[in-house]
Amino acid sequence: MRILIEGTTYHPALNGQAVFMVNLAEGLVRRGHEVTVMYPELRDSSHARNGVRLEPVRSISLGSIHNESYAPFFFTRRVQRVFDTFRPDIVHIHDHYPLSWGVVAEAKRRRVPVIGTNHFGPASLEPYIPGSSVFKPLLDKLLWNWMLSLFRQLDFVTAPSPAAVKVLRQLGLKVAAEAVSCGTDLARFHPDAKVDRTARRAQYGLDVQGMLFLYVGRVDREKRIDVLLHAMALLKRDDIQLGIAGQGAALHELQSLAERLHLRHRVRFTGQVENEDLPDFLNSADVFAMAGEAESLSIASLEAMACGLPVLLADAFALPELVTQGVNGYLFKSGDPGDAARYMGLLADQRGKWPAMGRASLERVEPHSLEYTLQRYETLYAQTMETAARPAGAAAAQIRTRKTKIVKREL
Repeated sequence: MRILIEGTTYHPALNGQAVFMVNLAEGLVRRGHEVTVMYPELRDSSHARNGVRLEPVRSISLGSIHNESYAPFFFTRRVQRVFDTFRPDIVHIHDHYPLSWGVVAEAKRRRVPVIGTNHFGPASLEPYIPGSSVFKPLLDKLLWNWMLSLFRQLDFVTAPSPAAVKVLRQLGLKVAAEAVSCGTDLARFHPDAKVDRTARRAQYGLDVQGMLFLYVGRVDREKRIDVLLHAMALLKRDDIQLGIAGQGAALHELQSLAERLHLRHRVRFTGQVENEDLPDFLNSADVFAMAGEAESLSIASLEAMACGLPVLLADAFALPELVTQGVNGYLFKSGDPGDAARYMGLLADQRGKWPAMGRASLERVEPHSLEYTLQRYETLYAQTMETAARPAGAAAAQIRTRKTKIVKREL
């Protein structure tokens, strides 16, 4: 198949959508498909990376809002050229921003079927919109309608978790939809007893002896890292350190908060961890922590679980799908530093249970194998292409049948 993948972010960005798009594109190439990826960038020079043809679209940086944000301009002819030269069999979009609208319009004009994966939730934009807290209900409605107005035009929709699909259904999406995990490369992320934990921690400025609770990901407001900082302030235990690995728009704000809470020696901001170091870095930690309240799955949590770590996650959105309370970790009340501190202390006192919790994490992450994700998307692409090629009446009947099967499976 010739597959055109499009989204607003790609390598070298390390946000969840970018990581998934890279894993998907390169995984499909390994499985024998031709893949082209379009995304906004400062320059528009075509090139290849790991077998994937990259077609960046010239854009302006929105660094004043977020350092990974770009706004494409005058992209219609560029989109047309990519369709002319690549001639995709199917298109897979990953958001509803301007470039996606252009790609979907061109696909519709040429009768190329389109699948869309939604990674979006209003919480990912609200922190960057002045006054958003004042008119949040109205803003949420506007942002969701913006997303739905494009995704209602698609042939099939996926989201990373059952919780994310449920939200789309509640918002009125009628297009056939299915939960497909973003997946984790279990060959790359796995427990590794050979890792020099002391050296890896020292490399990133972490205490080499204390218990290490680790967060890895974007350091942005919607990740609610502030909850973990306040929890550390309440915990008042010198044998526990919190490592925060990553970059983002809220970095300086959170560093200042850590200073005000007198956490200088108990919280370490490591900066961005090199991608090739990430499996070893996760293997040097004791517990993975995630406080985000709008996670449609959390690739970072899956990668930590694949390395055999117990997890401490917020009881919000899709994160409860990854935890069995007391078995592979704990869920704490989202937005509640006191509850997070309580479970941090409990985990610290249950050191003897960590190996069993780690094994439970490994069992829990197996269904999220990247290989399964790739297989599922291959099947969905083929089914969507087959349905789109049928006469209108037969296609509609096929979609109704698929919807019924999906509803039964979700129940």
